[in-house]
Amino acid sequence: MAFTPIAAMIRKDLQLFFSDRRAVIMSFAVPIAIASFFGSIFSGPSRNAEPARIAVAIVDQDLSAISRGIVAGAQTDRNLKIDLPAEPEARDAVRRGKTVAAVIIPKGFGDAAGRAFFSNAEKPPLGIVHDPSHAMELAMVRGVMTEHVMQAVSKEMFSGDQGRALVDEALPRVQSSAMPDDRKRLLVEMLGSVQRFYDQPNGRRGANGGRGLTMPYTVREEAMTAGSNIAYNGYAHSFGGMAIQFLLFAMANLGIEMLLERQKGLWKRLRSAPVSRVTLLAGKAASGTLISLLTLWVSFAFAMIVFKVRIEGSVLGFVGISIGVAMMAASFGLLVAALGNTPASARGVTTFAILIMVMLGGAWVPAFVFPQWLQQFTMIVPVRWAVDGFDAMTWRGIGLAGAIAPIAVLLAFAAAFMAIAAARFKWEEA
Repeated sequence: MAFTPIAAMIRKDLQLFFSDRRAVIMSFAVPIAIASFFGSIFSGPSRNAEPARIAVAIVDQDLSAISRGIVAGAQTDRNLKIDLPAEPEARDAVRRGKTVAAVIIPKGFGDAAGRAFFSNAEKPPLGIVHDPSHAMELAMVRGVMTEHVMQAVSKEMFSGDQGRALVDEALPRVQSSAMPDDRKRLLVEMLGSVQRFYDQPNGRRGANGGRGLTMPYTVREEAMTAGSNIAYNGYAHSFGGMAIQFLLFAMANLGIEMLLERQKGLWKRLRSAPVSRVTLLAGKAASGTLISLLTLWVSFAFAMIVFKVRIEGSVLGFVGISIGVAMMAASFGLLVAALGNTPASARGVTTFAILIMVMLGGAWVPAFVFPQWLQQFTMIVPVRWAVDGFDAMTWRGIGLAGAIAPIAVLLAFAAAFMAIAAARFKWEEA
């Protein structure tokens, strides 16, 4: 019997929603615009695109064969964009944020590195002046420069003039040293072998492109997506996350509007109709769920048409997660209406709560970038289950089994929010 009042309330809420065309357009356009922006950031380059190069300045104060080899190797690296300024200009570029790091090769570096290569001599420092806000890029620069330094030093030591000179210098010093005889004999034999290598016609190949020590392996990367020929589409994640965020904001606004209706005495008039508490909450929950579903599916439809997002997993699972998300968002709006004392106080607290849920749920950035303890904590946040569920149904390509847990958790949150809202519901403002 209560179906007729519920249907009337749903019809009224939908008419109010569609009557304001500007608000309708904004409810669709804003999440689409922001999701498109985040998607363009986190999608990464395509398979054939050049990677984004890290801006690095190199200051060569040594001007030795080794330092020139380091610079030449870095200039050919596809991950780095190399500039060769003087030290003051390099430091200023890092300070202004125009360059991620400046590598300073000090005077005498090549000679000292060569000596340390064949002995326990003190290792020379390689200075790196860096922008502290680019910690991830700094780690990559450090690794890339290690490779080029090792290759340049080993090349010069085994096939260059500097290497021959250091071996000729080191051999008599080792022979006259006080080290144990067995170690001395082995080291003399090694240096003698290197010396004989230099005496061979093809031994000194520094001018002919001889190579130093290089990585003894190559990396074959395979992205685990829905299939071997299916590339990762970051827009799938961004549209899921941003749509969930704006659903929560929209439904929270619905709850605040209910508080305004209570302030105006509308709920008292509904109560005299008579309309029960369950009928009022059920009607609001149903209309909120329908509006949320419409907003969610319009956003994903745009992503599918424009950015080629595909449901690589289960369509049924995608629909189930969408319904779970919509019901959770709608019941969250009712929770706001039930717990809020006034519209003003509810608005501030609700905005904070939504931002925390969205941030911890991985809607802005994937949750794997969080510390391990925080990743475990986010499992109690409904947004985390919603985002992971949409990821599973789109680019991960997981079947219906991957949707069961997210759907169950989202429906459990919706039921909990509804139960609290029904228990704390007040017809009149305190």
